[in-house]
Amino acid sequence: MADETTHRASEGGAPSASGPRSGAGSRPGGPAGPGGRKFFRRKKVCKFCTEKIDAIPYRDVRLLQGFVAERGKIVPRRLTGVCTTHQRRLTRAIKQARNIPLLPFAARY
Repeated sequence: MADETTHRASEGGAPSASGPRSGAGSRPGGPAGPGGRKFFRRKKVCKFCTEKIDAIPYRDVRLLQGFVAERGKIVPRRLTGVCTTHQRRLTRAIKQARNIPLLPFAARY
């Protein structure tokens, strides 16, 4: 404890960059932690590519609801695993379904 105060005093009182919260392994349970990763996360594969669906129909509400959060927001592709091309088509289909009142714009309170 005394070493820390003398060390800081010798630096001129400036906050140091190294501390208990800086660095790669500062988060508990992070990859540099004692246990490493606890489970293996499988790479997400595009649902539309695997099922070879080219056109995403805006009338298929059940399909589109899987990609819309309960608050009405479109779920990003990093969470769903959909590829970029299909995410754009999916977004367009969801927006079309919102304009024709098949899907809500937002959740009701």
